[in-house]
Amino acid sequence: VHFLYFCKDCSRAAEQLKNNPRHKSYLEQVSLRQLEKLFSFLRGYLWGQSLAETMEQVRRETSIDPEEDLNKLDDKELAKRKSIMDELFEKNQKKKDDPNFVYDVEVEFPQDEQLQSCGWDTESADEF
Repeated sequence: VHFLYFCKDCSRAAEQLKNNPRHKSYLEQVSLRQLEKLFSFLRGYLWGQSLAETMEQVRRETSIDPEEDLNKLDDKELAKRKSIMDELFEKNQKKKDDPNFVYDVEVEFPQDEQLQSCGWDTESADEF
């Protein structure tokens, strides 16, 4: 708990708990992201934040901004964003066992507007 009080990034604390041999059998079905959220809530409580403040902070830390330039992030932050994207993908993925699963879905997109050529693929390869 003392480590958590000073911890700004709860991922290290979550990793240590998940990889601890004493707790490993209990936590193997719990995702690392869930443990990080738990530690974030505990940290918020220890820092005296209200539940609403902590929930907003956790929401900001666990969501992806589509306008953010991921090329400007360091390796640690990029790995965190990828982890969030992987979790969202797993959550939204349709699997064969799902009741609404349909194999080989075909969708017709409306063509109301005139298609425009990009031009980049019409130039000859000799120009390079």
